[in-house]
Amino acid sequence: MGIFDRLSTMLRSNINDLITRAENPEKMLNQLILDMKGQLAKAKQQVASAIADEKKLEADAAGMKKQAEDWERRAMLAVQEGRDDLAKQALGRYNEQLQGAQQLQETWLKHKAETENLKASLRQLNDKIEEAKRKKNILVARAKRAEAQQRIQETMSGMSDKSAFESFERMADKIEQTERRAIAAAELNEEVSGDALARQFDALEYKGSSDQQLLELKAKMGLIGAGGGAAAKRLGRGDDQVHDAELVEEGDEGTKR
Repeated sequence: MGIFDRLSTMLRSNINDLITRAENPEKMLNQLILDMKGQLAKAKQQVASAIADEKKLEADAAGMKKQAEDWERRAMLAVQEGRDDLAKQALGRYNEQLQGAQQLQETWLKHKAETENLKASLRQLNDKIEEAKRKKNILVARAKRAEAQQRIQETMSGMSDKSAFESFERMADKIEQTERRAIAAAELNEEVSGDALARQFDALEYKGSSDQQLLELKAKMGLIGAGGGAAAKRLGRGDDQVHDAELVEEGDEGTKR
């Protein structure tokens, strides 16, 4: 498993664990950012070690190549001095060093390609962490908005509970019903135990009051003069006396005839 495979596995494990235990989104997101930075620092150390190994391989390959070149130069010197035996031995060393240098060169080139891939992955990881840091504020705002909406919904649910209001209305109806029963009981008691004669006079007084109001209304309309109430009463009695007198006179004239 590569460096970044292990890093990705650890990050997913930490994220899943934090999400499972999440209570404060902002706190959890901050912790995730810190974990990412910590893993990034470890990855940088491992990539730096890989780069160091790659540089050592490059130096070793270059050193072995230089040694091969040195043995080639010695072989040439031996030939110039007529020492073919030494020249053959020098060429043997030259071939060994050259073969080793070629192998190290191939190893270094492969390691260098892998190191470049690690460096590219490290840059991508760093970019993702920077993006996560930018998104954190947005996620925190969304979490706060969701929390506020949840509180509003809970409040609305509580307000939609009509049990208290219905109980209040039932109590008001019960009180009104009790009041109606009390009034009905009082009226029944009055009818059963009240003074019937007093009630008859009350009815007459009420009628007289209505007649008086009618006279006042006529006076207000100008149909009779001020104080017309008493005059009307007297006039009413006088009309009756005149009518009786006319009847008496007519009777006397008939007797005379």
